[in-house]
Amino acid sequence: MQARPVSPDVLVTELTDRILSRDSDSRVRVGIDGPDAAAPERLADALVGPLRAGGRPVARVNTADFLRPASLRLEFGRENPDSYYLGWYDESGLAREVLEPAGPAGSGRILTRLWDAGTDRAARQPYLDLPPGAVVVVSGPLLLGGGLVFDFTVHLEISAAALRRRTPEQDRWTLPAFARYADEVAPASFADLVVRTDDLRHPAIVTERW
Repeated sequence: MQARPVSPDVLVTELTDRILSRDSDSRVRVGIDGPDAAAPERLADALVGPLRAGGRPVARVNTADFLRPASLRLEFGRENPDSYYLGWYDESGLAREVLEPAGPAGSGRILTRLWDAGTDRAARQPYLDLPPGAVVVVSGPLLLGGGLVFDFTVHLEISAAALRRRTPEQDRWTLPAFARYADEVAPASFADLVVRTDDLRHPAIVTERW
């Protein structure tokens, strides 16, 4: 593997430039995939300002707001890595309420939040009408393995050792799910951009794999 070290600011600038190079009249669905230890939400949030400064309206979506009900997520216990891998996130809801309507043939009417995990009820978020050229930035873990359709994808890759080190003790039960994801889905093999994030202060853009 070859990787080009960049600063976090340069990473944001390069991603912004790639997204802004798209047809300015077309909506763009961007997926930022990675475990919490790789901080996909932080990168996704950092894109919002530069994209808006570049003239593109932006809608932010976090998969934490598209969880399945607790009765389904926790059916086999609160710390079951197989349940986390297969049934934690409402991928059909994310496709139905965000990605399909944000697509080229969609209505442009999306929900940025579907489920409130705190109350374990529907979030009752009002619909948002996307203007032409809007960018929808979706972030979260295990994002690229469920057949969700994006126009541009970023996978934040992290070594098993760094993932374990930066995952809080109470969340380490999820580690087998990420190992399975890397093995079965291999998101680094098809994401449009892969970024090594073993050190968040010094990311590196993967330029070649072998």
